[in-house]
Amino acid sequence: MTDTTYATATGAPVLPATKPARPFFSSGPCAKPPGWSADKLATDSLGRSHRSKIGKTRLQYSIDLMRELLKLPSTHRIGIVPGSDTGAYEMAMWTMLGAKPVTALAWESFGEGWVTDAVKQLKIDPTVVRADYGQLPDLESVDWSNDVLFTWNGTTSGVRVPNADWIPDDREGLSFADATSGVFAYDIDWTKIDVATFSWQKVLGGEGAHGVLILGPRAVERLESYTPAWPLPKVFRLVSKGKLAEGVFKGETINTPSMLAVEDAIFSLEWAKSLGKDGLIARSDANAAALDTIVAERDWLGHLAADPATRSKTSVCLTVEGADEAMIKAMAAALEKAGAAYDVAGYRDAPPGLRIWCGATVDTADIVALGPWLDWAYATAKAA
Repeated sequence: MTDTTYATATGAPVLPATKPARPFFSSGPCAKPPGWSADKLATDSLGRSHRSKIGKTRLQYSIDLMRELLKLPSTHRIGIVPGSDTGAYEMAMWTMLGAKPVTALAWESFGEGWVTDAVKQLKIDPTVVRADYGQLPDLESVDWSNDVLFTWNGTTSGVRVPNADWIPDDREGLSFADATSGVFAYDIDWTKIDVATFSWQKVLGGEGAHGVLILGPRAVERLESYTPAWPLPKVFRLVSKGKLAEGVFKGETINTPSMLAVEDAIFSLEWAKSLGKDGLIARSDANAAALDTIVAERDWLGHLAADPATRSKTSVCLTVEGADEAMIKAMAAALEKAGAAYDVAGYRDAPPGLRIWCGATVDTADIVALGPWLDWAYATAKAA
C-alpha cells in the first residue's frame, strides 16, 4: 500500500494499484464502524411508538452505553435531543445564556456560528476571542467570570484544545463545549465541563438529525434558577414548573426520534464498547499518525494546524501547495470518481485544502492506502 505514482509516456498520472477498502473519509456523517451493514441492525423498535416500553428501553439503553463509554460521572445527565449537534448546542445557548456575560471563542466556522447566534439572535453582546484558521486563541486569557462558549475540536480547521487544564475548578461562569468531533476520541475531564454537545454522526459514524446534550450540576442549577428574556421554542424547553424535565435524560425525548437512527447508533455504541474508550482513542491516534506520515513524505502537502499539540486527531485539515478552490474541487472529484476517497474537500468556509477524517471508525490501512491516491489526484488536477 505504498505505491508511488509515475507518469505514463503521455504524461498522464498512473492509477495506484491499491484502493482503500472503505474510502469513506467524510468529516460528517462519518464512516460506519467496520463490519456495519443495515441487516445487522435490530428492528423490533421500528414502527413502534418511541414512548412504548420497547421505544423508551432502547433510548435509555443508548444513553447508558454513551455514559459507560464516556465514563461520564453520575453528576452529569445525558439526553437525546433534536437537531444534531447544532440543535443541542443552540438548545443550551437559548436556555442558559443571559444570566452572566459571555465569552465566545472562535477559530473555525462552527465557533463563528455560535458567535452569530449570540450576537444576532440572542443579542447578548459577547466578548469574542478569535484566531485564524489553523491557530488557537490564547486560552489562558479567558475571563471565567463569564460563561464561555468553545469547540473542543474544530471540525473545519483541524485545531483542538489541548486538554481541559485551562478551565478553572473555581470558575464562576459555565463552560459550554461543542464536543461533536471530540467525544470518544480524547480524554475529557468532565469536572471541567458544565455543558457538552455532540452528534452520533461524527466519531460513532451514526446517522444525522439527533443531538446529544450533557449537563453537569452547575448547568442544571442555572436552568432551574434562571429564566431567559426571549421566548423558547418547544423543542428547546428543558424546564417544567421551575424544575429540570428529567424525562429528557431518561429516554423521553422532546419530539419524535427516528428509532432506525437510534438502532444504528446502538450498533455503533456496542462496537465501541467492544473496544472501550481507550481502544477508540488508540484507533484515532493511529489513523492520525498514518496521515501525518503521508504529509511528512510530501513537500506539497501540509497541516493547516501547525502546532501538533493542538492539531486534531479526527478532522485533519491539510494544505495543498498552490491549490485554489477549483483545484481542490478537481482533486476531490477525481478521487470520488475513481472510488478511492469520498468527501475529502475542506469545509466551504475554510481555506482551500483537504480534510481527512481519522476517527476510530476508519481503518488505518485505508489511511495508508490513501497516500498514493492523493499523489495521483494532485498530479491529475495540476495536469488539467
